Amino acid sequence: QVQLVESGGGLVQAGGSLRLSCTASRSIFSMSSMAWYRQAPGKEREWVATITVSGATTSYADSVKGRFTISRDNAENTGNLQMNSLKPEDTAVYYCKMNGYWGQGTQVTVSS
Repeated sequence: QVQLVESGGGLVQAGGSLRLSCTASRSIFSMSSMAWYRQAPGKEREWVATITVSGATTSYADSVKGRFTISRDNAENTGNLQMNSLKPEDTAVYYCKMNGYWGQGTQVTVSS
């Protein structure tokens, strides 16, 4: 059974940092790129960042470029999203996605 589990969300003040993690079963992690998405209240889910299987290539939405960093540790079956210089508009539920599967999401709230 494929399972993705996010963690690391929370409440932080504007300008602060959070690090999200996504752990997946080995069968899917070793063969899939990883993406992070987010969904703010009343808005559609939007793509945030992607990292390839090897980790050699990353891409980011313009809204987070320069502030967020996506990474992965294939030996640990874990991917991370380091979020710095957080803004209130980053408030959302953050989801990881691999091979068509979604995690349950983790809430990030940034206070002004």
